[in-house]
Amino acid sequence: MISGDFKTSYRDDIAIFQTGFVKTCVVLFVIGLVGLVLVSDVYIVYIVNLCAIATIGALGLNILTGFTGQISVGHAGFLAIGAYASARLVEAGLPFLLALPAAGLIATLCGLLVGIPSLKLKGLYLAITTFAFGFIVEYVANIWVSLTNGTNGMIVLPASIGGVPFETDRQFFFLVFPMAALAVLYARNLARSRPGRAWIAIRDRDIAAESMGIGLCWYKLSAFAVSSFYGGIAGALYAHYMQFIGPNHFELNLSVQYLAMIIIGGLGSILGSIFGAVFMTILPELLKYLPDLLRENHPLLVERFADINLMLYGLIIMLFVIVEPKGLYGIWRNIKSYWQMWPYTH
Repeated sequence: MISGDFKTSYRDDIAIFQTGFVKTCVVLFVIGLVGLVLVSDVYIVYIVNLCAIATIGALGLNILTGFTGQISVGHAGFLAIGAYASARLVEAGLPFLLALPAAGLIATLCGLLVGIPSLKLKGLYLAITTFAFGFIVEYVANIWVSLTNGTNGMIVLPASIGGVPFETDRQFFFLVFPMAALAVLYARNLARSRPGRAWIAIRDRDIAAESMGIGLCWYKLSAFAVSSFYGGIAGALYAHYMQFIGPNHFELNLSVQYLAMIIIGGLGSILGSIFGAVFMTILPELLKYLPDLLRENHPLLVERFADINLMLYGLIIMLFVIVEPKGLYGIWRNIKSYWQMWPYTH
């Protein structure tokens, strides 16, 4: 007599949607999200699109930092490379469907250039290297006027597929959401594959991983490549969505924001990347209403609100590290376990 919840084959154990309930929840989520986009105002759709773009970028950083243990503080640099590459390629007449992966590949090549000299580095030394890379990209974006138009920024053509433009927020949703879904599915499959397991082994103990025959150089470079590709795709989508980019869009605070996404969402978790991206995209929008509440009684705080914003990001990261190191994904898993075991929880 079959009872309980267990798997009888390896295929069942590694399935992405392991139960019918999960499949039903995913279908209902997609239907609900599409319905929300169709009936909501433009501002809500704008936030949803930003969440989808941030999810792609956060997945890439989580693959490098969360799964492989390679700390990166220069993720904004890869977004900038993808954004400018796609903008220039589309402007030159290349179709968007070709310019988008080409921008991702250009970002991948730059990621390999950063990854090769970083093979012997780890921890804070690697963080400083990627930190410098982000500054270099920002500096190049400011001075290479013929390519980026410098500090004046550049206008980006809207995305178009088969002559159908994606100019409005609702139109762009039906472009970015399928791409975000494909990015999540690919990352989920990659995490449970041979490279994904090798990345986790390197993160947990690189010396032990190497002694088991895992090539550290190859897998570290592959993590950099995949991470930078995701970042390039996210940057390209952001450029064609905003239809205007400048060096100030890819400053250090963007790298910090993406790092906060994966820490708050949950390091080494695909679902955590989504949670963190949504949380860190919605949080600044909610904080915009805070000055209005403080303006009458605390005008000095309103004047220094930009600095307070950065302090709030740091405080939130500290709270998650102290209270729930596994982030929002850890909270979600605890809630799920509670209801699965209820009423026999201890």
